Amino acid sequence: MSTEIEFSDDSEVFVHSQQFQDIKNWTHEHLLTRIEELGAEFGRWSRASIQQFVELELESFVRLQRVPVNERETQLIADALTKELAGLGPLEDLLADPAVEDILINGHRNVYVSRRGVLQRESLRFADDDHVIRIVRRILAPLGRRLDEANPMVDARLPDGGRLNVVIEPLAIDGVSVSIRKFRKDPLTPAELVKLGTFDPAIAQVLEMAVRARCNVLVSGGTSSGKTSLLNALATFIPDTERVVTIEDTAELSLGHSHVVRLESRPGGFDGAGLVSIRDLLRNSLRMRPDRIIVGEVRGAEVIEMLQAMSTGHDGSMGTIHASSPRECLYRLEMLAGFAGFQGSEVSLRRQIANAIDFIVQIGRLPSGHRRILSISEVTGVNDNVVAMQELYRHETVHGPDGEDRDRWVSLGIQPHSPKIARLRQSLRAAGERRV
Repeated sequence: MSTEIEFSDDSEVFVHSQQFQDIKNWTHEHLLTRIEELGAEFGRWSRASIQQFVELELESFVRLQRVPVNERETQLIADALTKELAGLGPLEDLLADPAVEDILINGHRNVYVSRRGVLQRESLRFADDDHVIRIVRRILAPLGRRLDEANPMVDARLPDGGRLNVVIEPLAIDGVSVSIRKFRKDPLTPAELVKLGTFDPAIAQVLEMAVRARCNVLVSGGTSSGKTSLLNALATFIPDTERVVTIEDTAELSLGHSHVVRLESRPGGFDGAGLVSIRDLLRNSLRMRPDRIIVGEVRGAEVIEMLQAMSTGHDGSMGTIHASSPRECLYRLEMLAGFAGFQGSEVSLRRQIANAIDFIVQIGRLPSGHRRILSISEVTGVNDNVVAMQELYRHETVHGPDGEDRDRWVSLGIQPHSPKIARLRQSLRAAGERRV
């Protein structure tokens, strides 16, 4: 019994044809009628049993209705119908494809997929917006989330760690909008990121030194620039003897660490009751004896608690923030603190930021789709009431002799001035002398 089909060129043409959609819709309605006759019994069937049921019913339907399809095309329709009844329909293959990073649906006719940072339109189709909503509701059902007129916007975490966002009418004007962000089951390690070209070995050493020295690090970048993947990789440098607490809106981090407490915020109900914010979790985490606190994304009032935690004994904490440059990252911290009602002068806020943050790692997605660390900057203090920084490394794109663009990271010849790194170097030097 076949469950997966390898497409030939002819099969691809047929699957994406109107004939395929029409026959699939006709037989789907026939199967739904048969399922109603079976009642509760159908709900207890395994996927293999559903596949067999679909193939037998489809064979009978094609013969009686004299549907003009050959054996190969019949199997393609059966496979699609099985996914409709027992799986996630057209989304099933995309969700199973490890190369797919994002799935974006803008109405049932427009499906886009991101692979290796490049967004392309997919040829797969849904019958209509109701078809899309039916598949989405099947994803949401085990999560206990609703999607209807009273709840036209849903944000949910998938069982595999991915993230789902859905907006339906009347909020989505041109049809249902679905955004699915997938995450790797096994997060990328620093060595793998070096191999992929995200940064070079010299930068890997600087990042390892910063994390081991318990420097506070912010990963700054735009949407889908690789911030979460980089944060996961940085966490591999944290010693196993330390207790790590992660705080996120939607749990996306997957740290390869032996002692992690994962906390996730909770949206409020229709009247706001039951809301647990990132700020609430951050305050509570300080009572959980954390060695390090990792905030998945700094985007609101929690910035004040995070800066205080970094300044008062929770060295080695990390987080991500949406910003287009290290300087913009600092501006955004100031803005968020101001919105949160920071009680103090502008100068005192900047001094607290400079005291809390040690390094800003800027990551971005290039036009080619490649994700690269664009710069590493060290926060050195406050000069003339402005937070001072020094750039340690900068990314440049150079043209090789073969005409292809190549990545290069230029060291500006400045060594980190952080006393935390100085202490780590001294301890490593002393340990090396003792071993000798």
